[in-house]
Amino acid sequence: MPEYFAHETAVIDEGCVIGDDTKIWHFSHIMPDCTIGEGCNIGQNVVVSPKVVLGNNVKIQNNVSIYTGVICEDDVFLGPSMVFTNVINPRSSVNRRNQYLETLVKKGASIGANATIVCGNPIGEYAFIGAGAVITKEVLPYALLVGNPAKQIGWMSTHGHRLEFNKDGMAICPESLEQYKLDNNKVTRIK
Repeated sequence: MPEYFAHETAVIDEGCVIGDDTKIWHFSHIMPDCTIGEGCNIGQNVVVSPKVVLGNNVKIQNNVSIYTGVICEDDVFLGPSMVFTNVINPRSSVNRRNQYLETLVKKGASIGANATIVCGNPIGEYAFIGAGAVITKEVLPYALLVGNPAKQIGWMSTHGHRLEFNKDGMAICPESLEQYKLDNNKVTRIK
């Protein structure tokens, strides 16, 4: 049986699979049939809607709602009060539950506080979405986006440092010394 912590005010519905060493804090609601990996931290007042999938080591800050159709791979960070959507054209009087779009957040991506992710737009691995950004299109791996609508202003390393590429398209992360290559608007970690 998995060993996880849930605060006494958290609500965990039937059919959820929750990995070892995950922590679920005050007033959070994990709805039916969710899959949550190991070592996750789910902050205060978080809602995880039915059938959401979270990988290992996902960190979710306070006041985040993760709607059906969202998949977060390992090591994803979701900042305070950031927002996912799951319907492109919602109307209160029209039931569109059969039209939920999938939003895939790839390994290691970080989404800043109060950012909004419009559904159906995948977030590439290790991408970095700045606070308050509004994502309306696909985000490339390692891309740094800010603004409304969000625009790419650079590239980030796996350690969260801005990459500065030389004329040969090479960059080194100052913390990890990992090397990156920029070619044809695509970043590849080479060491």
